[in-house]
Amino acid sequence: MRSELIFGALTHVVNRYQLCQLASKATRKLHKPNTRLQDTTNEVLVRFRESNPGSPLNPASMSEAHIEEQRRAA
Repeated sequence: MRSELIFGALTHVVNRYQLCQLASKATRKLHKPNTRLQDTTNEVLVRFRESNPGSPLNPASMSEAHIEEQRRAA
């Protein structure tokens, strides 16, 4: 359920407005054509629950080039 995903993501982002802004930006970058927008949003919230979206990129997180490569493969 999406509310569980949101509360899980709020462990790293304390401001709900900031969570909404970050999630919308990430959803736009990660969305693949011919897939449901809801599924992409849920995937973003799962990623936010697992790591802090506001922290600088670390080797374990996806880089911008990797995201672009995934987009082209879709």
